[in-house]
Amino acid sequence: MDINYSVLTPEIFLALIGIVTLLLPVLIGEGRKLRYESGALIAFSVCLIAIFVTDRPDSGSAFYGMISGDAFTDFARFLFLSVGLVIVAMAIPYLKQEESYNEEFFALLIFSTMVMSLIAASRDLLLTFIGIEILSIASYIMVAFRIKSERPVEAGLKYFFLGAFSSAFLLYGIALLYGASGSTRYAAVAMAVAEQGSSPLLLAGLGLVGVGLAFKATFVPFHVWSPDVYEGAPFPVTAFLAVASKAAAILVLLRIAYECFPALTEWQNVCWIAAVLTMLYGNIAALTQKNIKRMLAYSSIAHAGYLLVGVVAGRPAGFRSVLFYLFAYAVMNLGAFAVIQVLAGKGESFQQISDYSGLGFRSPFLSATLALFLFSLAGIPFTAGFTGKFFLFAAAVEQQLYFLVVIGLVASAIGIYYYLKVIVTMYMKTNDTGEGITPSVPPAIRVVVIILAVATVLFGILPGSILKFAGEAVLF
Repeated sequence: MDINYSVLTPEIFLALIGIVTLLLPVLIGEGRKLRYESGALIAFSVCLIAIFVTDRPDSGSAFYGMISGDAFTDFARFLFLSVGLVIVAMAIPYLKQEESYNEEFFALLIFSTMVMSLIAASRDLLLTFIGIEILSIASYIMVAFRIKSERPVEAGLKYFFLGAFSSAFLLYGIALLYGASGSTRYAAVAMAVAEQGSSPLLLAGLGLVGVGLAFKATFVPFHVWSPDVYEGAPFPVTAFLAVASKAAAILVLLRIAYECFPALTEWQNVCWIAAVLTMLYGNIAALTQKNIKRMLAYSSIAHAGYLLVGVVAGRPAGFRSVLFYLFAYAVMNLGAFAVIQVLAGKGESFQQISDYSGLGFRSPFLSATLALFLFSLAGIPFTAGFTGKFFLFAAAVEQQLYFLVVIGLVASAIGIYYYLKVIVTMYMKTNDTGEGITPSVPPAIRVVVIILAVATVLFGILPGSILKFAGEAVLF
């Protein structure tokens, strides 16, 4: 067992590209026009290709067991790199439109993607904490990136203060687990659990670590920051937080829960309660929203609850369903945010659902694709969202979690209403003033939306390839 840098080749490559992206203006000069997004596109594309062309059935561990280069890590890399490519495509026209185009945003995105892959591979609590904090700091900056408006700055400050508060819980929990086990390694904590059982110190540490991760994943009651932050952040950043940051927290939760505490059942009971509260609250709160960004924020909370159902169901079926649903959720949610970003216009002027009146006739492409993504989020058959929910609930039924499944179905039924409200507004209502949104679609957004729309239908009907990938990643 040694350092083994080869396990971290994608992360090292991303870090180098991020550094180069930051240094280019200094090395070449501020007056030269550079395509900063090119570095991110190249980095993400090369790393994605490397995942599939490199045959590493057992790449072992790195840094004396602190990092695991397994199939679970590769799945996380695939998810985060794919999301990164979409965010870059969304950010290019957005930043030019808002006249905020510069290299820092793409460098932050590269570093964030690198760190998310790192914490998904981590098998040490201290390394996990450091990774989460680096991701959080980058996220705070990206939220407040559009400094010409007050809303992003306000959202960034709220996110920073509440995020720092949650970090204190996470660090204190890690300290308690270290005190109980004498180590921050996942394996050592698992050994302490096997020896000590449900000791107060271990349970307290687990609870505090859970609070820190629940904040990042927007589980109720630690969700309060997300609607305001999602609404105020720039659209590409909102999509990043709703998809990538949430997925990172869920993946870390899976590793910690089943590598550190495989013998305990107390945390599953807490997750059961959190899943019920999160599914119901997210969907009920979304019913009254008039701002589509806030509606999707509460929708994101509800989907975090669905993912918790799979976490409670456990391995292997529950884990596989969680990984598949993370991919399906990324596809349909990114697609929805990409369309809404175009519709919002410069300065994000059009965010009210009422602004979409008659959109189905003025912009058939955008309205049809948005309807498809909303149908998928609602769980309508023949979409990736429906297939993902089916696997989640099927895994719960297999573990005889019938009441949890019933609540999940009820929550999903509630969610259909507010998704359909947007579709009804687009196709069955007209603007009284005779005016409305008639946007032009940037080429990058058009390509991304088409790809995501095809993926939404394809993986709803033929989920085999992603499901197989997810199944191979269930290693613990």
